[in-house]
Amino acid sequence: MIVTVVEYNPTWPDMFEKESQKLLKILGDNLNHIHHIGSTSVPGLMAKPVIDIMLDVSSLDLLDQKNSEIETLGYEAMGEYGIPGRRYFRKGGDNRTHHIHAFQAGDPNLMRHLAFRDYLVAHPEVARQYGQLKFDIAKACENNIDNYWEQKDPFIKHHEPIAVKWYKAQKENSL
Repeated sequence: MIVTVVEYNPTWPDMFEKESQKLLKILGDNLNHIHHIGSTSVPGLMAKPVIDIMLDVSSLDLLDQKNSEIETLGYEAMGEYGIPGRRYFRKGGDNRTHHIHAFQAGDPNLMRHLAFRDYLVAHPEVARQYGQLKFDIAKACENNIDNYWEQKDPFIKHHEPIAVKWYKAQKENSL
């Protein structure tokens, strides 16, 4: 897999919207919410040019029944792929364009992903540091995706609990 980090592309939200409409047609009432997550969802953030989509579904069993229809959009169904309770799909082979991360309503991973995204949006200096780190790692990792993930993981592990705490406080303050 080619590991490249590029400047923010303002077409990424449109790419997310187009894919969301296709997924909505397939998933129907089982889909509670669809979210643009990951670095391409944060305006101005350097990112791997892969659109990360998170589905909040009522039933993973019903979602599993739609695998073949999702595959008609070019996705490969990967099952949990290392995260219990998740359904993961990828599109584009070694030249990925989209990832889908699906969780059943109430799964804490839903909030974790939204918290990290919203925290980066609200804290542009942290987002800038994260983007620069990813850019530097991508240049040095020689297209080794495992090395890329391993090197950026400490940043995420440090900031994610802060983001979750911040996110919960934001939700409480908005009540």
